[in-house]
Amino acid sequence: MFNFVRLVQNENMKIFRRIGTWVMISLMLLASGVLGILVKQNVFGYDDLGPNWKQKLEKQVKQDQKILQSEDVPPGAKEHYEKNIQINQYRIDHDIVPDGQTLWGYMYQTASVTSLITLFTIITGATSVAGEFSWGTIKLLLIRSASRSKILLSKYLSTLLFALALLALLFLFSLLLGVILFGFSGWDAPHLTYDNGKVIEKNQMLHVLGLYGLECVNLLMMVTFAFMISTVFRSSSLAIGLAIFLMFAGTNAVSILSMQDYEWVKYILFANTDLSLYLEGQPWIKGMTMSFSITVLAVYFLIFNVISWIVFKKRDVAS
Repeated sequence: MFNFVRLVQNENMKIFRRIGTWVMISLMLLASGVLGILVKQNVFGYDDLGPNWKQKLEKQVKQDQKILQSEDVPPGAKEHYEKNIQINQYRIDHDIVPDGQTLWGYMYQTASVTSLITLFTIITGATSVAGEFSWGTIKLLLIRSASRSKILLSKYLSTLLFALALLALLFLFSLLLGVILFGFSGWDAPHLTYDNGKVIEKNQMLHVLGLYGLECVNLLMMVTFAFMISTVFRSSSLAIGLAIFLMFAGTNAVSILSMQDYEWVKYILFANTDLSLYLEGQPWIKGMTMSFSITVLAVYFLIFNVISWIVFKKRDVAS
């Protein structure tokens, strides 16, 4: 057990000794800071704390109702407009100010920065195994007393620990910066979600923590996929390129296919990675549940790791 812990520590030391790691951390914090300035400067059009916010929402409700009455609206888009209408009307009726230019509105925006963390962790994980082959250090690594399984697991865990460290740093930095930029205005306002035709009030802090927590699922799956490609093909560039391509193209493809009500779409990996949709009560395909998505993800996760383990165990490194 002690030897395994040392293996994980050594892998973490390799990660944080690279200049590129600190460049990635700096870019992540910079992105969060720039995003805060953009929200503060109302670049996204969040003019919702003014005295006329109710009138603006009423106008938006009427526009959405007209669109909803159109015959050209796809079934998936209808649910989107129904949700917006119900939530906006609920805000008007219960005097709940939208949370665009507030601490929580900013925190919701920073959740999107986790895509950068996914990108950086993919790069780190992809080079973890493939880099050993490229640099010719794999032989020195395998002559140690630790088994191949422990070596592979240590690399995988160190990559995940790196991702968790970035997530924690992003959350704390964004929370501190959000308090500085926006204060505590709207701190106690509820977050509104739409589920089964009803608007539900939720605690803002728990919702933000839920968003960050569920982002870990997508991060975990993409890193595991990149780790598998890196192990199988011994090419960090292939693993990075393919994982990044699927990360962006996969979600867009599922979004388009889901509007056509194809039942088989729910079995695609990227239809299940964004579990935050269940917090809003709006899964990609009607009838999907969180337990179903978790089951599908567990199957993919098992397949990716089994392939990585089998290939790494049987890999011939003599040449």
